[in-house]
Amino acid sequence: MHIAVCPGSFDPITFGHLDVVRRALTMFDEVVVAVATNDAKVPLLPAQVRVELARQVVADLPRVRVGLVPGLLADYLQEQGACAVVKGIRGASDVDAEVPMALMNRHLSGVETVFVAGDQSLAHIASSMVKDIARHGGRIDDLVPGPVVAAVHAALAERKGGR
Repeated sequence: MHIAVCPGSFDPITFGHLDVVRRALTMFDEVVVAVATNDAKVPLLPAQVRVELARQVVADLPRVRVGLVPGLLADYLQEQGACAVVKGIRGASDVDAEVPMALMNRHLSGVETVFVAGDQSLAHIASSMVKDIARHGGRIDDLVPGPVVAAVHAALAERKGGR
């Protein structure tokens, strides 16, 4: 069985992410959406919430499961028996950011990274922009699935109330 891992912080998961997962399903027997943490960023949504949201929005996709990456992605790839990492690419800046990570993951795990060109109609969607738009009262329902809209608004309201 050929297993691919689609890693990301998914803070929050977007329609662009889901497009990449669907494309990965055409190439691999099973796809693992791997929710990871990025120590350089302060997430809006806690890791367990991101995992649960990912599970909700991929529930209709056969052969897709969701997991939490507890440490190094390279170790997680080995644990999952993955033969590939799948990453979506929107443009040149994504390539510049992703290639060094792909090389390091290959060095550490021997697992290759497959870059998938995302749907051009979704290329403008980035999790950071979704959060910024929501933070300023803009609509995000055409950028992320329904459960994610509610979770983002709830997290922003909680932060605002906690100040």
